Amino acid sequence: MTAPGAGRAEPSDDRPDTLLTPQDYAAAARARLDRSVWDYIAGGSGDEVTLREERAAYDRYRLRPSALVDVSHCELGTTLLGRPVDFPVGIAPMAFHRLVHADGEIATARAAGAVGALTIASTFASKTLEETARAATGPLWFQLYVMRRREITESLVRRAEAAGYRALVITVDTPRMARRERDLRNGFGLPPYVRPANLDDGQGAGLHRGRSGSSTLAEHAALHHDAAFTWEDLAWLRSLTSLPLVLKGVLTARDARRAAELGVAGLIVSTHGGRQLDGAVPALDALREVVDAVPAHCEVLVDGGIRRGTDVLKALALGARAVLVGRPVLWGLAVDGADGVERVLGTLRAELEEAMALTGRPRLDLIDRDLLHRSARLPHHPTPNDKDMA
Repeated sequence: MTAPGAGRAEPSDDRPDTLLTPQDYAAAARARLDRSVWDYIAGGSGDEVTLREERAAYDRYRLRPSALVDVSHCELGTTLLGRPVDFPVGIAPMAFHRLVHADGEIATARAAGAVGALTIASTFASKTLEETARAATGPLWFQLYVMRRREITESLVRRAEAAGYRALVITVDTPRMARRERDLRNGFGLPPYVRPANLDDGQGAGLHRGRSGSSTLAEHAALHHDAAFTWEDLAWLRSLTSLPLVLKGVLTARDARRAAELGVAGLIVSTHGGRQLDGAVPALDALREVVDAVPAHCEVLVDGGIRRGTDVLKALALGARAVLVGRPVLWGLAVDGADGVERVLGTLRAELEEAMALTGRPRLDLIDRDLLHRSARLPHHPTPNDKDMA
């Protein structure tokens, strides 16, 4: 059973020196978490086709290394919206980190700062955006769901700006929440010690009353998310703040061009981790189309399915400015709090540096499409629990 206030079972004897990869952390986290919490984190929508394809898309690319290049030093530092980061990997926005660890988003932000990575805090965080900002020492953006009650959205924007966030990430792929059948079967609702800390009690009402065949999160989204929000409304958001706007959930050149024409500073190519439209094109497969559609000053990031440093390298080769990771961060958090998140991010950094050295690309600007060979669809041989680790 899950320990009250912690979102996890009693610690096991897993030692950091035995947890070498994000997948190792996944297995350890699954053993510690209640099934309904694990399913909420691991699951996707519908038949989970897109969830599986997010991972498989990376395996369809092979690398073409260059020999006899000086790789005695590899430079991983870059900038995002003009601000330095130590390497091109950041934390995707995810709700309710306290489901897996009592310190929640505070631990996550501290870990990201320790390795110089970007953190994107969620509207539906389980710590307030101000608490997260106080804990953060690295770059910090705020992810925003546009609410039906515009005064709530306006308040969140003004709070984020006042707290020192450097960009607003507008999620555009969730006019309604898709059917996530694991959550429906489990009757998923938030445990009593977790709440949407950025919203008042009235705005978060109903999220704790789980019952079989329903998802309180989906019901809440249906009541509060603004499904009428359109391109024309971006001007209203722009009128509220001078922070740069980034759109998350763009998968086509057409939408990417329109966003750039409207002055959007960045795009995140994303399928919401396979949790929204099932059957959507995997983010990695959409990445090249989006990158080619926008001018260089509109920065393009990508998330979904990244588990290795070579995955990061492949995304960068297709034109991503940086990648964002989601589930692996929660796995590390569940197992060992901030230290677990820091080790997951540190592993991805070390693997990326190794991949850059072994492919003869000692700088990020040398990583280009010539590095990649796209294979025909490869046979997939599932490992135990493979579906849940996607």
